Amino acid sequence: MFQFLASFFSKKRKPVLEETDSMKKYLVVGLGNIGEQYANTRHNIGFSIVDQLASEEEFSFKDGRLGAIAKFKYKGRSILCLKPSTYMNLSGKAVKYWMDQEKIPLENLLVITDDINLPFGTLRLKAKGSDGGHNGLKDIQHTLQTTKYHRFRFGVGSEFSKGRQVDYVLGTWSSKEQMALNERLERSTQLIRSFVFAGATNTMNQFNGT
Repeated sequence: MFQFLASFFSKKRKPVLEETDSMKKYLVVGLGNIGEQYANTRHNIGFSIVDQLASEEEFSFKDGRLGAIAKFKYKGRSILCLKPSTYMNLSGKAVKYWMDQEKIPLENLLVITDDINLPFGTLRLKAKGSDGGHNGLKDIQHTLQTTKYHRFRFGVGSEFSKGRQVDYVLGTWSSKEQMALNERLERSTQLIRSFVFAGATNTMNQFNGT
């Protein structure tokens, strides 16, 4: 009986992606916080970008382990999109679980996050680097035990006074930013497709700073 129960509970979950070639599988993670109070805030730009991708590629998210997940195919590549439900500061747990579950190599991981060190709407893809003080990236780095993973930083600016950073990133977009946001979201999804199909170097050359 014990062996049966052990076997039952240790049974592996069926992969979401049908692709068997690990080099054709990608994990795109939009960082953010769950809950209506965080919707459309600067800190949730990762969620907003993968939601834009879902709209353009006509796929839907569903609740999965440690987050909302969705999948789609692009030019022969299989992409799993993830919106962690762990809250920003514990994002690493969700990222590692889905990388292991789907056997996705580290070089095919793309994490999308906000960055106060970049002007609003500026896009920057990096192959490695520090967490830059971002708690989501800090937890991913700690969980994966490496800084060598691709991160896509979306600039949210730094228009806040001393001591008001938290209020700023958890605040909603200004009317001026909101007017420009749709085009920036569309540009962001183009960057994701380029990363998947053309690779990181070509994507950085084409999109960084734009």
